[in-house]
Amino acid sequence: MTRTESRKARILIADDQFEIRSLLHDLLSDDYECVAVASAEEALSLLAVEAFDLVLSDIRMGGMSGLEMVPALTRCAPDTVVIMVSGEQTVEKAIEALRVGAFDYVTKPFDLRHIEAAVRRALEHHSLRIAKRRHESYLEELIKQRTEEVDHLSYHDGLTDLPNRILFEDRLAQALHSVPSNGQLLAVMLLDVDRFKLVNDTLGHVVGDRLLRGVGERLSGCVRAGDTVARFGSDEFALLTQLREDDAAEMFRHVLEVLKRPFRIDEHELYVTLSAGISLSPTDGVDAQTLLRNAGSALHRAKEQEGNNYQIYTADMSAQALQHLALENSLRQALGREEFMLHYQPQVCIPTGRIVGMEALVRWQHPERGLVSPGAFIPVAENSGLIVPLGEWILRTACSQNMKWQETGMAPLRVSVNLSPRQFRQPNLVEMVDQTLRETGMAPQFLELEITETSMMRNVESAIQTLRGLQALGVQIAIDDFGTGYSSLSYLKNFPISTLKIDQSFVRDAVTDRADAAIVKTIIALGHSLELTVKAEGVETEEQLEFLRRLECDEMQGYLFSKPLPPEAFHQRWLASLSLDSQLEVSMA
Repeated sequence: MTRTESRKARILIADDQFEIRSLLHDLLSDDYECVAVASAEEALSLLAVEAFDLVLSDIRMGGMSGLEMVPALTRCAPDTVVIMVSGEQTVEKAIEALRVGAFDYVTKPFDLRHIEAAVRRALEHHSLRIAKRRHESYLEELIKQRTEEVDHLSYHDGLTDLPNRILFEDRLAQALHSVPSNGQLLAVMLLDVDRFKLVNDTLGHVVGDRLLRGVGERLSGCVRAGDTVARFGSDEFALLTQLREDDAAEMFRHVLEVLKRPFRIDEHELYVTLSAGISLSPTDGVDAQTLLRNAGSALHRAKEQEGNNYQIYTADMSAQALQHLALENSLRQALGREEFMLHYQPQVCIPTGRIVGMEALVRWQHPERGLVSPGAFIPVAENSGLIVPLGEWILRTACSQNMKWQETGMAPLRVSVNLSPRQFRQPNLVEMVDQTLRETGMAPQFLELEITETSMMRNVESAIQTLRGLQALGVQIAIDDFGTGYSSLSYLKNFPISTLKIDQSFVRDAVTDRADAAIVKTIIALGHSLELTVKAEGVETEEQLEFLRRLECDEMQGYLFSKPLPPEAFHQRWLASLSLDSQLEVSMA
């Protein structure tokens, strides 16, 4: 009787993310006996007393990593096979996993069918490993097979099985050595799926992965023999072909026509549009890196124009890219040069007209460009990672300023500080906030952190853990721009928050647009039903204020009351008369 006839294979799943553990357990438990643990240490403890045929382990976990676990596992359970799972889609990481003794390597976000196939292969290998003593010759064949698989992994995308960037660049370099002589140009087209992040945020990565595979299949089916379609990662694809410059529009229309039919994934019907950037050789470059860089600049221009269009590279695009790089370099120097400042906008209790808080808003006084709009530099800071040190400076400065005002005898007020998506994902966020409060001496109840709902929905389990850590400090939590994201109301009750902040886009037209009025009314009713404070931003007219007052909205901020002001002006205009024995009551009639 074989092993599969006598019992189910036993699989140990080790991953510190609950969602991943649950997904893998649900996927595999029908066919195998599965046990899930949250760390490498737990896995080793279990392997010391129980036998498993296969370990499916994440590479990065809190404490011991998956890579560190494999040698220890080999010593205590030498016949157990290991598959490593990682979010890092690099050949180097795959090779590192195989070198420490893993049998296979699967990247996140993963294809469930790929996981099932990898498990089947690994269990087959396990059976062969047990029979190794009787079939020694099989080892050579296995090594050959694994070498071929590693070679394939090195040059192909794990999700779509299309050529990856390495293979695309190799084919591009070969094509450049044989420039067409028929009047056609060598074309590099970079393609980006418009609003793909919306699919991942609303429907999840499994649906997003299946959509990407579908896009890859349709792109491969619409090109000619000899063309190359590749996936560079995330939602970006690449096409290498030959065409005349005048034919670029027709080529892009052909691609859009192929993608025009909806993608049906489970119960979802998804429509896809693309943005494309095109560079041509020899006019836009004669080497692979120049062509790819210029196609990337053209793609960026296409995405700036709301997507669903293509742009052919022009020289001014490089100038724009250089300006972007210069802005990033200036940002790196700005903190050290103390070029940033905070302005403060009061937040008012609607029923009483009293100031109850203030929002700290960053401004950049560039020595050459003057006052730079946050809309111009915040996205650059977020994409480059500079938002993390900048965000820490904003938090520390806002708390310090609040304490300076309190030390003058002013009644304590709440200060609100925005957390960017990248900041919110920082593993040491709670510790950083706690340390800032300790260093500045500000009581935590006077700090409100504003977080967008989209940031919280990226990883709900992790978000809840972070929010509970902040709540334990005594900090208040507000969901910023509420109504513009894609959160599930079923999750909202689980978030330890205190405030919903209505986005100004709804407030702006609430008195003239019935749809916006209904949204504002619904948000206020929802917030109050959950015993949350509801705050409206962007209030600019008496009509908007009266509308909010009738709906019993709790707080507001906006130009009707005050624009954001530097500390000195804010203190002179609004705080000078605030004392421990009095509150400033403002008439807004």
